[in-house]
Amino acid sequence: MLKIGPYEFQSRLLLGTGKFPDFDVQKEAVDVSGTEILTFAVRRMNIFEPNQPNFLEKLEVEKFKMLPNTAGASTAEEAVRIAKLAKASGLCDMIKVEVIGDDKTLLPDPIETLKASEMLLEEGFIVLPYTSDDVVLAKKLQELGVHAIMPGASPIGSGQGIVNPLNLSLIIEQATVPVIVDAGIGSPADCAIAMEMGADGVLLNTAVSGAQDPVKMARAMKLAIEAGRLGFEAGRIPKKRYATASSPLEGMSV
Repeated sequence: MLKIGPYEFQSRLLLGTGKFPDFDVQKEAVDVSGTEILTFAVRRMNIFEPNQPNFLEKLEVEKFKMLPNTAGASTAEEAVRIAKLAKASGLCDMIKVEVIGDDKTLLPDPIETLKASEMLLEEGFIVLPYTSDDVVLAKKLQELGVHAIMPGASPIGSGQGIVNPLNLSLIIEQATVPVIVDAGIGSPADCAIAMEMGADGVLLNTAVSGAQDPVKMARAMKLAIEAGRLGFEAGRIPKKRYATASSPLEGMSV
């Protein structure tokens, strides 16, 4: 069970809604993924324009928790304004804080992210900040009282997978709130690795929407996250330098 603030979810896959070939493919991918949380950029949706087509028209919105994000913000104040706009739409009181500090790498601005998270917590939001794999920043955000930490595996949309497993493992080890790996996921193997490390969930978009078959990839990601979580909970055997016989030696005749 994934618990974020007052909400509980069976699925540990959070799915982005951008860049799908069309709304029908998007709907089918969402359905087979089993996700219960959908994220979207408030700035890219005309949520107050009923005549403008958007993905919400194809989905049974009541089945999902919406996780609006503040993509496009470059300052804390801008992120807060976007979050308030999302909340005013009545979709959800959760917000993914995304404050980009560099246009080339799309890496988050740590100072503005910390500031925006503090401001939004004071406003009563369920706050999920997107961060780099900065161990100290993750700790400071938790001390503020955020409801989850969302460190990137690698740059947004890069598909590079987990490039810094040490930092990610340290963030998970010290976590007092759910750790949801966000950004840079490229394949089901990346999801399985993140979950085996002890992550509580994975948020992805491009790895599914940009796949040759988004629907198949959505199902693959679902299964990989489930397998990785089961592997983590089961507890893997320790790695050894030398071989160990898999059959018992007792009772064998010479």
